[in-house]
Amino acid sequence: MISKDLENLAQLPTAELLAAVLAQGKLPRHVAIIMDGNGRWAKKRFLPRLAGPRAGRHAVRRCVDICGQLGIEALTLYTFSQENFNRPEAEVKALWHFLQETIGAERNDLDAQNVQLRACGDLARLPERAQAALQDAVDSLAKNTCSILNLALAYGGRQEIIHAALKLSERLSSGEIQPEDVDEAEFARGLYTADLPDPDLIIRTSGEARLSNFLLWQAAYSELLITPVLWPDFDEREMLLAVAEFQERDRRFGALPAAAEGNGDTKRGSLLDPSRWKRLLKVKP
Repeated sequence: MISKDLENLAQLPTAELLAAVLAQGKLPRHVAIIMDGNGRWAKKRFLPRLAGPRAGRHAVRRCVDICGQLGIEALTLYTFSQENFNRPEAEVKALWHFLQETIGAERNDLDAQNVQLRACGDLARLPERAQAALQDAVDSLAKNTCSILNLALAYGGRQEIIHAALKLSERLSSGEIQPEDVDEAEFARGLYTADLPDPDLIIRTSGEARLSNFLLWQAAYSELLITPVLWPDFDEREMLLAVAEFQERDRRFGALPAAAEGNGDTKRGSLLDPSRWKRLLKVKP
């Protein structure tokens, strides 16, 4: 259910909406987006499927720009999954060609915005030309410090977890660490996103309500937001409203709300008070 505050924010002009979101604070450090709906966007307009990703490029630019204005540290985009290799060969080749084209066209703008480019996934599966174009752009933007644009390419969440497990196994076999040293932090060092904070907010466009093998480990306590908007139509206002909804969420990470901490109120008594549980269970003391 959309709150009254969000309804009111949605009525504001974009500049005022941006100011209101910034004033609210509690901004996500890392936003991840499952960019879904390109094919449906093209189909609705009786266009070839590849018209969708081309239109979606403008949505990427808009999101990078607004994340920079909000001061969000990292934006991860689910660009090409492991499962996408199962699409028709001609479409896959066209998508890799489009990636090369886009990187070349957008690199100067990313540099002007002081955005660092990264990529995560099984990058060895990319065609050689795409790998070269990507690495060249990553290297040329490596010193930028404003924000990070992280492209998930040939990416699969399960495959990433296997990758991290193998890395951990290597470290154990070499004696770098001992079994008693293994914890979540040590395991996470082998993830593709080891040097990024876990995403605070994961957005999926087009209305589908699933993660689709995306950031499975990292999403443990991410706030999820599903929007019916198809990716090419996702704009600055959609991003601002998504962040505004995130700001309304109560992130407790499994803990009790602040009001419920401590010994409880005098009427209800402590959660640890046996007499309270006997009353609740209707057992005579």
